[in-house]
Amino acid sequence: MIFTRTKALKGTVTVPGDKSISHRSIMFGALAKGTTRVTNFLRGADCLSTIDCFRKMGIEIEETPREILVHGKGLHGLSAPSSVLDVGNSGTTTRLICGILSGQSFDSQLDGDDSIRTRPMKRIIDPLSQMGAHIESLKDNGCAPLKISGSPLHGIHYTSPVASAQVKSCLLLAGLYADSPVSVTEPSLSRNHSEIMLRHFGADLKTEGTTVTIQPGPDLHAQEIRVPGDISSAAYFIAAGLIVPGSEILIQHVGINPTRDGLLRVCREMGADLTLLNEHWDNGEPYADILVKSSSLHGTEVGGAVIPTLIDELPVVAALACFADGTTVIRDAQELKVKESNRIDVMAENLRAMGADITATDDGMVIRGGRPLHGAVIDSHLDHRIAMTFAVTALAADGETRILGADCVNISYPGFYEDLRSLNAN
Repeated sequence: MIFTRTKALKGTVTVPGDKSISHRSIMFGALAKGTTRVTNFLRGADCLSTIDCFRKMGIEIEETPREILVHGKGLHGLSAPSSVLDVGNSGTTTRLICGILSGQSFDSQLDGDDSIRTRPMKRIIDPLSQMGAHIESLKDNGCAPLKISGSPLHGIHYTSPVASAQVKSCLLLAGLYADSPVSVTEPSLSRNHSEIMLRHFGADLKTEGTTVTIQPGPDLHAQEIRVPGDISSAAYFIAAGLIVPGSEILIQHVGINPTRDGLLRVCREMGADLTLLNEHWDNGEPYADILVKSSSLHGTEVGGAVIPTLIDELPVVAALACFADGTTVIRDAQELKVKESNRIDVMAENLRAMGADITATDDGMVIRGGRPLHGAVIDSHLDHRIAMTFAVTALAADGETRILGADCVNISYPGFYEDLRSLNAN
């Protein structure tokens, strides 16, 4: 797919539902008693993998143009799947479902695409094993495919070496099946959608600082879930509005959960003109419309506790830094190495091809901004966030940019290119 420099971007866009919350709405709905109604569900490939897995375990899930209906059967209502659970490209599906499967009375096996088969699963296998779970990496490399033999689980207090919502959520879900409370302490607070939604469904869960504790066993009850717009998807329109001169974009109904809003904070530190409008709350999650206008940006430092709040948006931050005066340093972001691609190396490789002055480090990047960018052939490595980042970057670069594997955006944002074109005033 080919992109070129554009003139001012103007208009309004509504991004798809939050991917993290969409996954959880299916999982928690399946474990609840009654029918959970989900609106603004993200119908990307990753979330459809979650639906497929729960259908294979006997959960009826209806899809209509306006909503998803999950006919839950309670905590002990899942059935043994008759085939391998295919998680596709979804790390969230893989890690969270392991917590659920560990406490079942049946055995199961899960597998995914080539990317999933390289992503680290020891980070959940180890603590689940401490709880009494039996999980085998079939290639003995700590990655999928995984075989899970359902077994009685015990409560633990786990101190996680990484701030990871996937690790935390996996253990909280396993905790529903344990014989005593499960607590997870993180080095800094990761996104808390699981805590918010589990409480909404009726779980007994308490949070103190960076520690969350769940009590085993209370019945979960079906709910109505309206999924907010995904701030990770909004990030690309925020970036486009900031770097394309004369632009003004309104992004509607975006989730601004404080464990996810690090991009907004970093953009403001860089001098971005961002305004939150129509702020409100729904089902424990905060929302707003985001008005973004083109801005003169300057470099900044990004690290520490803010990293878990914008880990998926760091490729966009790196791109923004190329258009900022001065140097931007991204650190404490080792997690970028184990996403759908090694996003540190891939961002450095592709931005350098466009003429950026960027150095990859062990835990991030150093970007010396202000150099004009030019078109290049960009290898997305089939990573949706890389493809979307460079589609936006190309709009403010000279010449022609060709993105290889551009269709991978279907993982999280099937209509991305159409929405981007709708803002083009040319």
